[in-house]
Amino acid sequence: MKILVINCGSSSLKYQAIDMNTKNPIAKGLVERIGLQGSVLTHTTASGKKEVMKTSIPNHSVAIELVLKALVSPEYGALKDLGEIAAVGHRVVHGGEKFANSVVINDDVMKALDECIELAPLHNPPNIAGIKACQAIMPNVPQVAVFDTAFHQSMKPDSYIYGLPYEFYQKYGIRKYGFHGTSHKYVSQRASVLLQKPLKDLKLISCHLGNGASISAIKGGKSMETSMGFTPLDGLLMGTRSGALDPAIVTYIMNKEKFNVDQMNDFLNTKCGALGVSGVSSDFRDIEVAASHGNFRAQLALDIFAHDVREYIGAYVAELGGVDAIIFTAGVGENSASTRASICANMEFFGIELDLEKNKVRGEEVDVSKANARCRVLVIPTNEELMIALDAQELTAK
Repeated sequence: MKILVINCGSSSLKYQAIDMNTKNPIAKGLVERIGLQGSVLTHTTASGKKEVMKTSIPNHSVAIELVLKALVSPEYGALKDLGEIAAVGHRVVHGGEKFANSVVINDDVMKALDECIELAPLHNPPNIAGIKACQAIMPNVPQVAVFDTAFHQSMKPDSYIYGLPYEFYQKYGIRKYGFHGTSHKYVSQRASVLLQKPLKDLKLISCHLGNGASISAIKGGKSMETSMGFTPLDGLLMGTRSGALDPAIVTYIMNKEKFNVDQMNDFLNTKCGALGVSGVSSDFRDIEVAASHGNFRAQLALDIFAHDVREYIGAYVAELGGVDAIIFTAGVGENSASTRASICANMEFFGIELDLEKNKVRGEEVDVSKANARCRVLVIPTNEELMIALDAQELTAK
């Protein structure tokens, strides 16, 4: 059984074709600059060979057509024909309160996705465009929606209701939703395997640390709390996002800088975070290099990030009533030994003790804690595409 996984951004499209017998990708790729000049599709075969195709890609429908042509290409394709695709799994950022699990897409689901656009205006429209394009080209192939928000629907009201008039939640759906759910779910399941303990018996804190970052408290395999909120802007300082702020700062800056609502929203999402503090870059690798050369602001950005993560870990240990393992995943979490070390420093009272030699790893699935530490520290590369494919496989088999 082969499943195609599609992840549409506003001007990009990531994809993987996965053989569910081996759980390995047989091809993957990235379409960039959709609707812009300089559009390009980079297709990678199972052997690692890359094919780069530069052509006009005006919309997501054309992007999907090119992806499917690449997959069945006699030169570098992975499929004999499109009939080998048993299902398509789509990453959908926001499902609101409508979806606590992945679903097979039908007309009612599409209507609900449209209704969630106002909650994720930058993300849901391209997700929907990708679904419609696949439906048009492969009308008889089941399409499955896998939501970033679904995993966090297990949170209780005292975790997700804000201190606003309750009718704002009832009228506008203003509440904490949380994101990166597919990643948090995947790494928590892998932690159960590594620790050789049932997931239902584990208290875990999952740190998805990348350009976008969030932390989740997971008890018995269910999300109890998470750092992102109504939008992915809340929580940790991120690459370009501010993270949590005193809300009065927003109106104060708008008044001082004469920003309108759209300008303020763009400012908080694209010009703040590690970029704003460091003045160097939104890429933590660049910031680490600058810090190593004595750049004070770069080091400050790294210190704030580590401080924020520690703060959430402490809060979530209290929320869970203890912790069995801390999980580091995503670009920074998987690859930056120095960031992991900074976060775990002086946390012995929680049983968190890092083995600095074991910690010298990048992108490997490994326990990097000291042998006798009460709380394990795990590095687990995330695999959201496989998680989406597994959900698509399960739902279409039913």
